[in-house]
Amino acid sequence: MIRGSFYILFFYFLGEMLSKLIGGFIPGSVLGMVLLFLSLYFKIVKPESVKDVATSITKNMAVFFVPAGVGLMVYARLVSESLAAILIAIAGSTVLTIITVALVQENFEKRRAKNKEVKE
Repeated sequence: MIRGSFYILFFYFLGEMLSKLIGGFIPGSVLGMVLLFLSLYFKIVKPESVKDVATSITKNMAVFFVPAGVGLMVYARLVSESLAAILIAIAGSTVLTIITVALVQENFEKRRAKNKEVKE
């Protein structure tokens, strides 16, 4: 469990440093997650090493939403003033996400069908 915690914190730290180097364009936590994913994919880190820590973090995910909820309560007036813009942004991004996923899935299905025809 200590080794898994080290890996997760290490890649988070690497992501934060990389984010600082590129001017904060991409959040460090996201870069760290990508780096951890790549290290797992290329078998630099064994999945068993982070499995226990990842499972416990996932089971207690609600704890990580408490600061965001408190932030919303602190800025309730600001949120209520911009509620229409927030809802439009949420709706727009949801529609764009659905469209993107549909197009990607359709592309994968075409490739799968094409590969299946080639093999036969």
